[in-house]
Amino acid sequence: MDNYSIPKSPRIDKLVNALFEKMPEIESDRAVLITESYLKTEGKPIITRRAEAFANILENIPIVIRDNELIVGSSTKSPRGCQVFPEFSFSWLEDEFDTIEKRDADPFYISEETKETLKNIYRYWEGKTTSELATSYMAPEAIKAIEHNIFTPGNYYYNGVGHVTVCYDKILEIGYEGIIKEAKDELERCNVSDMNYASKSHFLNAVILSCNAVINYAKRYAVLAKELAQKCNDQKRKKELEKIAKNCDRVPKKGARNFYEACQSFWFVQMLLQIESSGHSISPGRFDQYMYPYYEADIKSGAINKEEAQELIDCIWVKLNELNKVRDAGSAEGFAGYGLFQNLIAGGQDGEGVDVTNDLSYMCIEASLHIMLPQPSLSVRVWNKTPQDFLIKAATLTRTGIGLPAYYNDEVIIPSLVNRGLTLKDAREYNIIGCVEPQKAGKTEGWHDAAFFNMCRPLELVFENGMDNGELVGVPTGDISQMKTFDEFYDAYKKQMNYCIELLVNADNSIDMAHRDRCPLPYLSCMIEDCIKKGKSVQEGGAVYNFTGPQGFGIANMADSLYAIKVLVFDKHLLTLEEYREALRNNYGKDVSINKIEHITKDIVRELLNKKIKVNEEQISKIATIVEHSIGIPQDKKNKYDKLLEEIDKIPKFGNDIPEVDSFARDVAYTYTKPLEKYKNPRGGQYQAGLYPVSANVPLGGQTGATPDGRLAHKPIADGVSPSAGKDVKGPTAAANSVSKLDHSIASNGTLFNQKFHPSALSGRAGLENFVSFIRGYFDQKGSHIQFNVVSKETLLDAQKNPEEYKTLVVRVAGYSALFTSLSRSLQDDIINRTEQIGF
Repeated sequence: MDNYSIPKSPRIDKLVNALFEKMPEIESDRAVLITESYLKTEGKPIITRRAEAFANILENIPIVIRDNELIVGSSTKSPRGCQVFPEFSFSWLEDEFDTIEKRDADPFYISEETKETLKNIYRYWEGKTTSELATSYMAPEAIKAIEHNIFTPGNYYYNGVGHVTVCYDKILEIGYEGIIKEAKDELERCNVSDMNYASKSHFLNAVILSCNAVINYAKRYAVLAKELAQKCNDQKRKKELEKIAKNCDRVPKKGARNFYEACQSFWFVQMLLQIESSGHSISPGRFDQYMYPYYEADIKSGAINKEEAQELIDCIWVKLNELNKVRDAGSAEGFAGYGLFQNLIAGGQDGEGVDVTNDLSYMCIEASLHIMLPQPSLSVRVWNKTPQDFLIKAATLTRTGIGLPAYYNDEVIIPSLVNRGLTLKDAREYNIIGCVEPQKAGKTEGWHDAAFFNMCRPLELVFENGMDNGELVGVPTGDISQMKTFDEFYDAYKKQMNYCIELLVNADNSIDMAHRDRCPLPYLSCMIEDCIKKGKSVQEGGAVYNFTGPQGFGIANMADSLYAIKVLVFDKHLLTLEEYREALRNNYGKDVSINKIEHITKDIVRELLNKKIKVNEEQISKIATIVEHSIGIPQDKKNKYDKLLEEIDKIPKFGNDIPEVDSFARDVAYTYTKPLEKYKNPRGGQYQAGLYPVSANVPLGGQTGATPDGRLAHKPIADGVSPSAGKDVKGPTAAANSVSKLDHSIASNGTLFNQKFHPSALSGRAGLENFVSFIRGYFDQKGSHIQFNVVSKETLLDAQKNPEEYKTLVVRVAGYSALFTSLSRSLQDDIINRTEQIGF
């Protein structure tokens, strides 16, 4: 197959430009309609209430066909607008009504009318949300750990789950008429005396109701397109609208007969999943595989040519950027860039182990080259039979600096999934969800991205014997002054880790049960095996494969920190653990840190409490103010800390291909990945670790004190499995060699390796060839994933100063790409400060 380019239709630029005419807007239509339905269905089974609410929304939510569209269906009247979902949570949005338009990360416009509408609606939802129920299920210790920023499960705590790929191929083949028939046939096989008849029959009827609602929703678009066609004087557009009407009259009710119908059917599925559940990372998966039969047939028959097919794909890419979601301010920092993480993957092998790279695999890359926007979060699968031309095509996209695609290694991911219980055929057909999480499409409820676990915080608990801000948050692991060996200190860290992981599991399971009890999803579930056969939603364990995948981050910081302690305290005896603690509390003398103020304040408060003197929040605040004004660091101590930082800097760091350090990092990673896999979730599935941060390493780093690797308080934590910024000084190959020595297979929920190259490194054909060789070399050593920013530091600095000139600058953040100017300043700085490689 030639490594070709297909011209871009002028239509695409018009569609892209229309997306960015104004700030994303919050709309209230869905919230009004779901509340209206819930008021009418009090007392009915929750699965029935969910289906009736979904039907009411689809029957009444405003619909729109935008100028120049060939693929239609929008969840909001405004491009890049978003609906809100009060059944999951609402108080945070009400609290942010007056700040959300001006906040640093992902601002949204919200009208005064919408605010008033939502305020009235929210009165109904008090005490009825999944977040409130989840909190009631949690152990007090878990709630305390969340409050002290040991981990955060906020992703599903306040929102829908998503993080799934459904059976798109099945809908394209049989339509929702076929799904309805399956549900009715299963209902016929049920007997009223069956022990699960009540739950199963209500679930199946909810599926039927939901599917009929989708069919009727598509017909609303068919009617609208006909009306617009009748009024249209432009004959070309008139024919387009007539064709849209015919498409929507048929799909997704029936199976698609051609590529255009398949594209429209796919989009209805993708968009309506968002309307049902507010989940993000609803990922299209192997688009090039399930769409290919329709493309191939049309090309062979002459019904379509490659330019026409490319235009339809490009239109879908634009629509994927139209979807949006509003998050609370804290979560927006962790997911900055209006990310929806719709991961679409191309290439790889089929269930029989045969490479299936095809025309559409190339055309998916071409679509991203045409629109140059963050969605879909394009990925490619790589193995030893991946065509070289395909990887060169992918590298051509990487070279643009857009941060796409991400690269995934079949030779690591497939065995890791088999080890988790997938059949070999299913594992070979994996796709990626969200950032970096592998799963089998249409069979998995993976609960990927279930929590962010900050591996640095348990180390702080070791130094403070389990205490944090005057409270026992961890477990008492002993006074560090009594620890005589590094193994004793390391064991204390493992104990803190194990305890905090237990609390994370408690929190995740509580949230899992809350979604089961209050927000089962019949529409989503009808497209996941074996939900119809079992008569269970995915939230109840209806899927074939069930996992929970919280991610740990800070591997590099922890490896470098523990190694520094081992060398400086226990090998060279340059200082004691108590002296190290003092340096951390004082932020290495760099400022009178919040960290130090907190520690001194908590000591004072603890003394007062020991003397039976009660203090309230206002008094604690006054104590902190007095401490802040009274403390200072003498110059001799500052000099001492400067010398300590010099000694830390001399110690070898992870990311430089030093076997002793790399094997140490591998063991440190096990302190998170191994304990986690022994736990089970309420759906009967296993916990599996991921090692990636999305972009939470920045805001959660802001909640973390100084660390023994020389990182200052409140600075970002290392992202994913990447070396700490600026510490990988021996080039990209050395960094890749280090990262490959981690056990990527045990982190089967995904690992994330970021690299940043100066554009000159990929210049010319030779630059692309060298780049592809670099990827293959890393994957030969059992690395799992790698992704790239190809942009100069100077460009990023200029974009900070002149954002209006860089409105379309897209960069790789973590497991996703985003518009650089939409990111918070702290996240922009984190990307700027990453090590910039200039060659291979």
